Order: sequence, then C-alpha cells, then structure tokens
Amino acid sequence: MAATGSTSPAVELEVGDRSVRISNPDRVYFPARGETKLDLARYYLSVGDGILRALRERPCMLHRFPEGVSGEKVHQKRLPRGAPPWVETVRVDFPRYHRYAEELCVTELASVIWAVQMSTVEFHPWNSRRSDTERPDEWRIDLDPMPECGLDTVRRVAHVAHEVLDELGAVGWPKTSGGSGLHVYVRIEPRWGFADVRRAALAFAHEVERRSPVDVTTTWWRKDRDPRAVFVDYNQNARDHTIASAYSVRGFPEATVSTPISWEEVDDVMPADCTIATVPGRFASLGDLHAGIDDVVFSLDTLLEWAERAERDGTSPRA
Repeated sequence: MAATGSTSPAVELEVGDRSVRISNPDRVYFPARGETKLDLARYYLSVGDGILRALRERPCMLHRFPEGVSGEKVHQKRLPRGAPPWVETVRVDFPRYHRYAEELCVTELASVIWAVQMSTVEFHPWNSRRSDTERPDEWRIDLDPMPECGLDTVRRVAHVAHEVLDELGAVGWPKTSGGSGLHVYVRIEPRWGFADVRRAALAFAHEVERRSPVDVTTTWWRKDRDPRAVFVDYNQNARDHTIASAYSVRGFPEATVSTPISWEEVDDVMPADCTIATVPGRFASLGDLHAGIDDVVFSLDTLLEWAERAERDGTSPRA
C-alpha cells in the first residue's frame, strides 16, 4: 500500500469528451482499507448518472481533504482556483456578511472528476437550483440518531416518516447518510423560499414526533435531546445548510457512501456496508434508485397549513 504522502505519476482520465488529470493518484485517502485518490475518481465515474442527477444545476459546497481523510478538512464554498474554463459556477449571495461566492455548479461528470483532482471527497449541494437559488425544489428529511440511539430505532422512525409521506401524497426517496442516519428527499414545487420550506419541514417533524414520541425528538438544543432518540433535523432545509448528496463518498476512513435505497431495504441495509468498494456493483446491478425523483413533485400547501395551525394554537415546537 502506498504511503499517505507518496507521489506517483499523474493519470489522465477520459470523461466524456474531456480529459481530466489526476495527480498523485496513489495517495491513500481512506486508511481503513487503503483506497486511493484514483480509486475515488473511478468510483465517481462508476456512478456517473447518479451523482450527476444528485448535483446537476445546484450550487455545491465541497469538502476537500488534501492529505486524505485523516488530514485536514477544508470546507470550500468558492470554486477552487485553477478550474478549466468548462467548469461551471453559480453565484450565491450571503447578505448577512455582505459577501458572495461563485460555487461549483455541476453540469457534466467531468466537473465531478475535476473536483476530485482538487481533493474533494464529499459533495454538499444546495436544495435549490441555479435557475432560482432562493426557491428550493427539494425538501430534505434528515433522521439524525443521538449518541445512544441504535439503527433499529432509526429504521422504525423511517417507517413512520414513510407513513406520513404516503398520507400526504408525497413520494419520498430514502438514502443512507453515509454515517449512522438516514435521509429522505422529496421533490417540491419551487414556489417557496427557504423559510417556508423549513416551516413545512418542522410541521412534518412534529407530526412524526407525535406518532412516535418515544423514538423521536424535535428538541432544538442538542443538550436537551433524549440521547436514545432520533432527531428529525428540519433545519437542514434552512438557507445555506447542506448535507452530503446521494452517491457522495463521506470523509471517513472506511470510505462509506450516502447510498440510495428502496423503502423495502430500510430494515435490511447496513449503512456501513455501502462503500466505494461495494456501491459500484450495486449501481451496475440496480441502476440509480433515485432515477425517478424528478417525476413526482409535491406541494407544501398542506404542511404549511399544519404549520400555521400549530403557530396559531401555540403548539409548534420550539425552533
């Protein structure tokens, strides 16, 4: 196995009609099993359609690990210097700080591989697109287990969330987080700003908590949460909050992947088994389980009615 800091001749990868240079291809990025920078690039090539669908036209923050995941992590909002002219960007503004950033906006797979060349491991897209960055088209349900919460509890909560989505007429698309939790994405009409999407997400979280009060918490302050519960993290829908995309590798030594799964798999899939070594075969066999995510779009009207009623009645949880 190559040493973490070793150098080796660069490799040129053909990605569509682009040629992307990967320097230091033998640098070990994931020490648990020894996968390298080149292994990471080849992984993203193997799930190309899936990662493109997850990132396409969205502002994207990058989590870069120049020395591999055992080294320093760089949270990169602005496109790294040295990008070729074909790598596209989108401007996002941060009025609170009187700043803006030109963030990566993936439109082709070569941009993903170039980001890997720039030591990117994780891709964290916004839940809005370049056409209107202030109106999300994706509602994200983040089932985040507290320190003493087991996977069985996460699975139970996922089924409750699925039940509520079905009753709302919303189609949810689950995936592993790449860590210990689960995510569910729902395509929504891009009619609302971030504040309203977050209000709707909170109303949904409150309903899941009402149906499963032992397993679920919506308590805002971490120190006040039951350590055995799942936090339904509605705040992931706030502006400029991002989570790892479908098919994004995570910055862990085991090279786990945030992997789309079916609802039927929720009780069986072991998130730790979804890695850059196993997901390519799964993708080749099953295809992209999120391939239909853009086909069914949900309206937040009902959830916003729930939010308004709870706010009026004073029963909305503290947020």
